[in-house]
Amino acid sequence: MNGTCLKLYMHEFRRHKRLLLYEWILEQAKRMGIHGGSAFRAIAGYGRHGVLHEEHFFELAGNLPVEVVFMVSAEEADRLLGMLREEGIQIFYVKMPAEFGTINGAS
Repeated sequence: MNGTCLKLYMHEFRRHKRLLLYEWILEQAKRMGIHGGSAFRAIAGYGRHGVLHEEHFFELAGNLPVEVVFMVSAEEADRLLGMLREEGIQIFYVKMPAEFGTINGAS
């Protein structure tokens, strides 16, 4: 199937409406009928401000980047981005064409 890979990036402890932002986004996507999404915590990263965030053995709590990924139709990607705009969420995203499917899975 052809569709869109939508990736959203944020710091792990960023919140929206008292929830961690990545959890809130996953919940909203589920409510919108998007069939799946995943959040991945980075081991290191930096953003537009050039501040490097990385996990060290002795640090129990950091503020590392989180990537939230959806494999969706172009329309679903646009709906999700539109919802984030309406909520006033400032976020970096990547949207690219993708082919996806299952191997030896149910139709």
